[in-house]
Amino acid sequence: MNRGIGKTAYIGVGSNMGARLKNCREAVERAGRLPGVLLTARSPFYRTAPVGVEDQDWYVNGVFALYTERPARELLERLLEIEAAMGRVRKGKWGPRPIDLDILLFGEDVIDEADLTVPHPLMHTRRFVLEPMVQLAPRLVHPVLGKSMRGLLADLQDPEQAVIPIADPGT
Repeated sequence: MNRGIGKTAYIGVGSNMGARLKNCREAVERAGRLPGVLLTARSPFYRTAPVGVEDQDWYVNGVFALYTERPARELLERLLEIEAAMGRVRKGKWGPRPIDLDILLFGEDVIDEADLTVPHPLMHTRRFVLEPMVQLAPRLVHPVLGKSMRGLLADLQDPEQAVIPIADPGT
């Protein structure tokens, strides 16, 4: 892979079913083995309260970075394949899941398609995304909002979102 023509994609990873931490680690490993990508960084993992729903188990969440020469659409398709291979069945918005992989950022691209919106439209409202993003790239600027990840986290209006670091020897 020629590291001069690709982009860095930031991917959110989460699980609230089964062996949540193991699921997240496995998904990151699988993504890092995709053709045309290079895993460049991974945040620590966090135990996080569900957002937008009630009566669900807490999640394990994190973020990882992939350098890729593949287009965003192709990366999304490969990530959805990883989810399916790990047992994800899409039954409804924000339902429980063994694994969830979301493209948060794709270089500085702004994409607005039927099933692919980048930057992720809710990332700036979610502490469980911003905490790990700040660990990876605190000065990275959101291409639409024009604020750094650190600035977005500082501006977050919902201090009630519980995000607890996990002691993870694999970090």
